[in-house]
Amino acid sequence: MRKFLAVVKHEYKKIVLKWTFLLGTLLFPVIGAGFAVVPALIFSIKGEPTRIVIVDPSNRIGMRIRENLSPEKIAARSDQMVKDAVKEMPVAQPGQMNQSAMQSAASFVFVDYNTSGRSADDVYLDLNEMVVANKIDAYLIAPSDIDSKDASFEFRSRKAGDFIAGDILRDAINDAVRSQRLADANISETSVMELSRRVTIDSKSLDDKGREKDSDMLLAASFVIGLMIYITLAIYGQVIMGAVVEEKETRIAEILFSSARPYELMLGKLVGVGLAGLTQLAIWVISIAGLIAFLAVQSDMSTLFSGLPHITTLMVAYFLLYFLLGYFAYASIFALIGSVVTTVQEGGQFAFPPVMVMLIGFYFSFAVIRDPNSSLSFWVSVSPFFAPMTMPVRILAETPPFWQIALSVGVNVFTIAALVWLASRVYRVGMLMYGKRATLPEIWKWIRQV
Repeated sequence: MRKFLAVVKHEYKKIVLKWTFLLGTLLFPVIGAGFAVVPALIFSIKGEPTRIVIVDPSNRIGMRIRENLSPEKIAARSDQMVKDAVKEMPVAQPGQMNQSAMQSAASFVFVDYNTSGRSADDVYLDLNEMVVANKIDAYLIAPSDIDSKDASFEFRSRKAGDFIAGDILRDAINDAVRSQRLADANISETSVMELSRRVTIDSKSLDDKGREKDSDMLLAASFVIGLMIYITLAIYGQVIMGAVVEEKETRIAEILFSSARPYELMLGKLVGVGLAGLTQLAIWVISIAGLIAFLAVQSDMSTLFSGLPHITTLMVAYFLLYFLLGYFAYASIFALIGSVVTTVQEGGQFAFPPVMVMLIGFYFSFAVIRDPNSSLSFWVSVSPFFAPMTMPVRILAETPPFWQIALSVGVNVFTIAALVWLASRVYRVGMLMYGKRATLPEIWKWIRQV
């Protein structure tokens, strides 16, 4: 026992006391915030306006399109778009969307073009030459009869990748055609818009006690928790593999085996690195909880966090428990991989399958959020390898009966015991092999050895 604790202490201090641990602990929140901030910064970059020519042979639709593409109309449309989508997006996204829409509001400059006395072919040729000469960026040619079933607007542009401007132009054309058709039919456009006004739906989830929960905040919180567990498992699982391969490459395994049994060494390594990962995860959880608590008491921020899911101390304990279950399951696999390969590069190739299994478990979390009580949610929250990501999300969405949590823990503990036993059998022989990667028959022989 003393040797086992010595290995645990050594592995824990080797990770926690390094500057890379502190850097990684601080960088993860920064990277997470970057996912919200960087897109907003990119969309805020002001682009050059699109110089466009609108050709309207019928003189019926051109002016309406110009009006719909005016900064005022686009700004009004973007405001409505934000109001409709504000409840369907994360907190940082409406501002980002509004900012990008306002950026597009001033992105069209109309260039006058006289088509008098010119044939259709001459107009096409002349407009293409203007595009090539960089006098204009795009042109739009309206059909002569917009009421025809075969009517088609022709749009050509040098900025084919400007999808925002393209979407706004498409909406402006459709709105202009609809307005003209309503005017031709002597129907009030204002009355139609009033009758077509969308209703507001107050959508909330209910927990097992009938309490209301904001479904959007639930999705965001579940995503953050699932992502934290996935990233931590992926990082520290490969730390285990790298440590095992390093011992093989430096050929110190013989010295280590002379002072402790292989099983004690491997288990001590797993526990020590696992405690380091748990320390980092606890720092993140405490920091997030402290930040939310601080912002929630601010008068201007209290409404922002009013819809946060109700997280109890027991839930936090469950999250840490499932992190440990996931860590020991995947760390055992990575330790096994490290025992049979000869270099870290070679181990990286074999690490791809367990990482993909973790990613699949993370994706299953979204199915659990949709329906926490479905049969799929039950099985993926009990199944080994998937439960560490899916069960914490299920507990947050709607805590299942205790027997299901107990069953999930029992199945995963049994799986971990089997994996640790299997990995230790391979570890004790594989660590003493140098120069070549073990084959499957050789690994099977190691497992069967008494």
